[in-house]
Amino acid sequence: MSMSPFFKTVILGSALLATSATADDLNDSRQILCSIMNVNVCQSDGVCVAASHLETNIPQFIEVDTKTGKLATTAASGENRETEASQVTQLDDHVLIHGDQLGRAFSLLIQKSTGQASFASVADGNATVIFAACTPKTD
Repeated sequence: MSMSPFFKTVILGSALLATSATADDLNDSRQILCSIMNVNVCQSDGVCVAASHLETNIPQFIEVDTKTGKLATTAASGENRETEASQVTQLDDHVLIHGDQLGRAFSLLIQKSTGQASFASVADGNATVIFAACTPKTD
């Protein structure tokens, strides 16, 4: 049985993130900063391709409030983009954040002990899977 290109991309992306990204322990952090490491864009025909955050209009850095689910670009980016999630779930070693904006649904899974994160954004006919490394935000 062969694996679909989507699953191959997700597995490869996870392996790359696990071996190349450095992240931090987020257990006591409410405000965190995530840096985009890998982006994969998939179409309904099963074809997935790696892309840069610039090609997909995804900010390089995303500020995350792990209690309210607010996601925002950094002030330094000049983009002034933000959205508030509709659901935040705290688990022992993970934060799950779900929401929607402009016809797209999104989910984030952030591992508190390592700072590694996986994001997914889906719309009609396509999905974007993002792997990131997060660190506590300091002022």
